[in-house]
Amino acid sequence: MEPDFKEADQSLVSTLNFNNLKRPKKMRDSFVGPFTIIRFIAKNGVEVKITEEFSRKHPVFPVSLVKPYFQTEEDRFPSTKKTPTPPEIVEVEDFLDQ
Repeated sequence: MEPDFKEADQSLVSTLNFNNLKRPKKMRDSFVGPFTIIRFIAKNGVEVKITEEFSRKHPVFPVSLVKPYFQTEEDRFPSTKKTPTPPEIVEVEDFLDQ
């Protein structure tokens, strides 16, 4: 499986094997991050820069548990950039009294 990211990219890490996140498993986020990818280890491992919150975790994860991080929907789908439509201006001749 070829990874969709490279070194210095931002990525999310799966919480599949995280046991002590202080929340029941049903209430946990599926992925945490973003973390910066430091390097690839062979073809199957990724070392990430761990934040203080996860400092007790080992920083190397299998590629299958890491996915790219997109800051906005436009980053994720660049071909669908939306251009704002200008507001419609309507001319009014007269107001009606009530």
